[in-house]
Amino acid sequence: MNERRVVITGIGCISPLGNDLTTTWEGLKAGRSGISRITELDPEPFDCKIAGEVKNFNADAYFRVPKDARRSDRYVQFAVAASKMAMNDCGLDVSTINPRRFGVMVGSGIGGLATLEREHSTFMTKGPKRVSPFTIPMMISNIASGIISMEFGLKGPNMAIVTACATSNHNIGEAWRIIKFGDADGFICGGAEASILPMGLCGFSNMKALSTRNDDPERASRPFDKNRDGFVMGEGSGVIVIEELEHAKKRGAKIYAELIGYGVSADAYHLSAPSPDGSGPAYAIEMALKHGKKNPQDVQYLNAHATSTGLGDIAEAKAIQLAFGDHVKNGLMVSSTKSMTGHMLGAAGGMELIACVMAIQDGIVPPTINVEEQDPECDLDCVPNVAREADVNVALSNSFGFGGHNASVLVSKYA
Repeated sequence: MNERRVVITGIGCISPLGNDLTTTWEGLKAGRSGISRITELDPEPFDCKIAGEVKNFNADAYFRVPKDARRSDRYVQFAVAASKMAMNDCGLDVSTINPRRFGVMVGSGIGGLATLEREHSTFMTKGPKRVSPFTIPMMISNIASGIISMEFGLKGPNMAIVTACATSNHNIGEAWRIIKFGDADGFICGGAEASILPMGLCGFSNMKALSTRNDDPERASRPFDKNRDGFVMGEGSGVIVIEELEHAKKRGAKIYAELIGYGVSADAYHLSAPSPDGSGPAYAIEMALKHGKKNPQDVQYLNAHATSTGLGDIAEAKAIQLAFGDHVKNGLMVSSTKSMTGHMLGAAGGMELIACVMAIQDGIVPPTINVEEQDPECDLDCVPNVAREADVNVALSNSFGFGGHNASVLVSKYA
């Protein structure tokens, strides 16, 4: 049963670089920054005035009933849009499958923060009777998975794992595990986030986690650079469709890549800081490699969690060095696409696994931009500033969340 193979057959994304896969991937290859001054609210009161916002997004276009879009938090709108794109991309006719064998696992690290802020303000200014009856279902973190299942009539396993910035990878990895175990044939899985809001900005800023390079937004997100000063918030959604191989082959699906490994661990160290020795993430990487039956030297590309924080980038560099040993100096390319998208929080892993898949597809590794003086404690080949042509057969995506949650997902060229 555990020999069931799982392949990726559909991709959908909404990002600060564009509202579809093609635009986003072209932006990543070009080393284009999606970071700018915040426009969706007045940023003046905040220390951090920049973010990776999704622009020109029309939610109505992605819902069967447009009013359902208006009854959904922005993070849910992103999740539904990316899911629709992924399902259209994979070409699956839902009427031809057993709906109880196809599930949804699309999570969010923070959930409906926009709804919470808006309705709390209504409560404070107009009283309890004016609070929307949709408040709770709009703000909870599992509702994206629920709405996606309703949009497609999918009645299989339906969950939403919430592990902060590791959310996407955990949802993708556990969906993979359920298919491997035989309880489903396919999943829509990934993550979505929309937290560029007053409370999001205040909360992260007061932790001293955010960059304040406000006068130079496109150069503010700078993973592995010695002069990084914090991460930049991003938003959007990264969603993939995964299927058991024979299920995909039977319907003639195109196959992007094979999902071959998944590793999970905990730092058990601190609320928000990573364990300095990198041992927790290293264990997750090692587990993913073991599941995928790969040696460290088999991996050509690693999309790092690397958020552009002082402690986080160094800890991950140590984890990579622990897990990959000499291969760090002998062919392992490690880039952080957060340098271009900002940190999409619960959506980050989905977006970054998509970058891994497209690197395999196109033979191009996206760069880490804004590396002007690489931190000597991040001694990696970080593909600085310019994308690199390379034959990528195996790639790994790292995602780590507050609370010490670590998740690594391994993909390979389908053969």
